[in-house]
Amino acid sequence: MKKARPPIVAILGHVDHGKTTLLDFIRSSRIAAKEHGGITQRIGGYTAKTGIKGYSTDEITFIDTPGHEAFSRLRLRGANVADIAILIIDGKDSIMPQTIESISHIKQANIPCVVAINKTDLPEAKPEKVKNDLLRHGIQVEDKGGNVPVALISAKTGKGVKELIETILLVAEDKKLQYDPKAPFEAYIIETKKDKRGIVASAIIKNGTLHVGDQIFAGQVKGKVKSLVNDLGEHLQVVVPSLAFELLGFEDQPAVGSLITSTEGTFVVPEEKTKKKEEPVSFNMKTFYNSQVEPQKKLALILKADSQGSLEAIDAILAEDPNIEIVLKAVGSVYKSDIFLAKVSKAIVIGFNTQIEQDVKDIAKQEKVIVKSYSIIYELLDELEEVASLLQEKEQHEKNLKGEAKILALFSIEGEKVFGSKLSKGKFQLGDELEIHRSGNIIGKSKIVSLQIRAKRVEEVKKEQECGIILSPALDIRVGDVIKCIL
Repeated sequence: MKKARPPIVAILGHVDHGKTTLLDFIRSSRIAAKEHGGITQRIGGYTAKTGIKGYSTDEITFIDTPGHEAFSRLRLRGANVADIAILIIDGKDSIMPQTIESISHIKQANIPCVVAINKTDLPEAKPEKVKNDLLRHGIQVEDKGGNVPVALISAKTGKGVKELIETILLVAEDKKLQYDPKAPFEAYIIETKKDKRGIVASAIIKNGTLHVGDQIFAGQVKGKVKSLVNDLGEHLQVVVPSLAFELLGFEDQPAVGSLITSTEGTFVVPEEKTKKKEEPVSFNMKTFYNSQVEPQKKLALILKADSQGSLEAIDAILAEDPNIEIVLKAVGSVYKSDIFLAKVSKAIVIGFNTQIEQDVKDIAKQEKVIVKSYSIIYELLDELEEVASLLQEKEQHEKNLKGEAKILALFSIEGEKVFGSKLSKGKFQLGDELEIHRSGNIIGKSKIVSLQIRAKRVEEVKKEQECGIILSPALDIRVGDVIKCIL
C-alpha cells in the first residue's frame, strides 16, 4: 500500500537575496522545537516538521545545495530529486542576473515553482514591482492572472515563513507525492566526501525503504550499508522517502547524481559509461550541425553579454528569427552553471565580449557543450542565423526519413560485397535509394539490389531487424557508417 511522502524542495535565487537565511531560520526553528536540542549535520539537506495539519504530510525536505551548479548537475545526471522549487527574490532589488538564471533552471526542470519575495518587512521593499518584473520573464503569479503562488516573507524575522511553508504543502498536495514501502529502494546521491569515517554519501531516498546491512550499488560502485545518519546526527536503522541522510558503506566514492539501488549497474552516470580511450574531438558549430543526435526544432542558446545594451541589441535581432530559441540571456561572464544548463537544455553558450575562464572551458569540453565567444556583433548574428537555418533544413530532411541502419560488418559472398546491418529506424525495401553517412557527412549515394535475413532473400526489413544488404554501386563503405533512405 502506497504512503504519502514529504515534498523535496530546492531554493534558488540571486546571491544575498536570502536563500541561506531562510534555510537557517527553518532549520533553527526545527531544532528549537526538539526537546533535546542538537546541532544539524551538513549533509546537503534536512527535513523540517512543520506542525501544520490538514495535509497528507506535515514535513518538508529542503535540499541545501550550493546554487545552480549543483542543481543542474543533479538533473544532468538524471537525478530528478526536487519536487518543488522556491524562487527567492529580494523585495528591494527585484530581478537580478542570477534570478534570471534561476528562472531558466526551474523552467528546464519542469517542476512547480513558489515565489518567495523576501525582506518585505523593510520600507524599501516593492513586492508589486517584483511581480510585474517577473511577468517579463515568463513567471505569472496568482494575483497577476497566473497560477504561480507568491509569499511575502522576511527570512530574518520569520514573517510570512509559515504561510510560505503552508503554500509548499498545498502545492505538494496537488502533486500527490507517494511511495511504496515494499518497493525496491531508490535513493539519489546529492553530495559525496571523505572524512575520518571513510567514504560518506549524502542522499535522499525517493522510493522503498533502506536498512542498515542492505547491499547497495551506485552504478558500478558497490557497498553494504554500515551506518545511516540523519541531519541531527542521529543513527537510524531504516530511512524512508523523502528523508535526507548520510550513508557509510561504499567501497569507492560514487558520483553525484548516481542512483542507489539493490541492483548492480542500474544507473551509470555518463563519466562511468566507458573506460575506452577515445580520440579527442573538436566540438564546434560544424560538429553540432553534423551530429547524429536528433535535431531540435530550434537552435537553443544561452546568451551572455558584457553590458545590458549589447544584450538587448543582440536579443532584439535574434528574436526575429523563428528558428532560434533563447533559453537564458544575462549580463556577465560565462559560468559553470551556464554549461550545465546548456547540457540539460541542449543549447549552445554564446558570449559577447565576456570572459570565459579556463575551468569553464574545461567543463564545457568534458560535457561536450559548445561555447562560442564573439567581439563583433555581425559575426555572431551571421553564424547563428546560418546554423539555425541549417538545423531547420536537417530537421525537414529527418522528417522524410524512411529508414536508417548502421553498418556492423562487411562480407564477401560470391564476389559480392554484403553489408551486415541493423535497422534503428523505419524500414528498408528492395530498390530503395540510400545515402551513406560517415561522421555526420554524406559520402555517397547508392541503391539496394538485394536484402537478406539469415541467408534468405526478402523484400523488406524493419526496425531492430539485422540483415545483409547488397548495394549498387558498392562504394567504399566501412563498419560504423550509417545508411539512410530519404523519401
